[in-house]
Amino acid sequence: MKKIFIVTGEHSGDMHAANVAKHLFEILPEVQIEAIGGKNLKDLGIKLFSDHSKMSAMGLSPKIIWNHLRLGINLVNYLKNEFKPDLVLLIDYGVFNLKIAKHLKKAGIKTNYYIPPQVWASRKWRIHTIKKYIDRVFCIFPFEKEMYESYGIKTTYCGHPLISQLAEPADKKVFFENHGLDINKKLVAVFPGSRTFELKNLMSLFLSAAKILKKMHPDLQFVFSQAPNLSDEVYNKYFKNSDFKLIKGENQALLSVSDALILASGTVALEAALYNTPMIIAYRGPLLFYLIYLIVRCIKRVSLPNIIANKDILPEIIELKAKPDFIAYNVEKLLYDDEVRNKQIEGLKSVKELLSDKNSSLEVAKEIAKELKEQ
Repeated sequence: MKKIFIVTGEHSGDMHAANVAKHLFEILPEVQIEAIGGKNLKDLGIKLFSDHSKMSAMGLSPKIIWNHLRLGINLVNYLKNEFKPDLVLLIDYGVFNLKIAKHLKKAGIKTNYYIPPQVWASRKWRIHTIKKYIDRVFCIFPFEKEMYESYGIKTTYCGHPLISQLAEPADKKVFFENHGLDINKKLVAVFPGSRTFELKNLMSLFLSAAKILKKMHPDLQFVFSQAPNLSDEVYNKYFKNSDFKLIKGENQALLSVSDALILASGTVALEAALYNTPMIIAYRGPLLFYLIYLIVRCIKRVSLPNIIANKDILPEIIELKAKPDFIAYNVEKLLYDDEVRNKQIEGLKSVKELLSDKNSSLEVAKEIAKELKEQ
């Protein structure tokens, strides 16, 4: 019986891991899989060595560092001395997984990496760590394959998981009716992030931009997306003096029915691009963090649609430029300037064309199964 151990660090990694595991069970019914993960893996009947409670905290406090260190030591000892897997699959979460990979290599355990760290965006020196300790990389962007292979790393382009996982566009009429929206008025959706520190830095900025737009165009409707992992109380302090609508847990539907979007970057920008929904990216954080980012970054673009297309399809309003009136101006252009709007939509269509239609998790499962059969 072949044995696989999967390491994930947060909810999205757990979701991607579960999709790979489902296909592995179909291809190799007798395979034994254990993991660090969450509900998605657990629901498949996979034994969890640990959940994400020790991994998802942000920051560098002594407690957080100790939790990561202790989990890593216990995991490596378990894999070496007890479980003894034929292969370990690391998924995303480079801050933990790259450190684990070093010890797995020393133990002679074959290690693959699915959704590797975005070394092309920042801290490119990490690619040397990947070359040293990872046996094979499954990359999700077409431009990554050439980069990894140029360093002599065995690499397979498996396609982006969103291509097969993205829901069909929602029925706009039904969505508007369900949420008390007027189908005859334009809708701007705002996605301020899914972490409390993002809300702290961005919520007041986005609310101010929305108020400016509402004052200029009273018929505009605004909806703020509430991240499902954050409680109502986190949002209440921002909206107690506002009549803007909050919608929780319907991100993809909201992206697909909106006329324009204000986003805090991240994967949501790629989701929006696949729906061809016009958007702007705006982000602001502590100035010190931004200065550090300027030092370690490898490319100047920050949003995935612009990076994939290698051109400026949508506005990126970052740090000192991120002011309410400038955000409002750019959103207004997308809503009411047909030339600007149509140009961006054409650019977004090109992003989808650059990504393959591969079923990413199935491709990974097939390649892993093939590799295990050859052992």
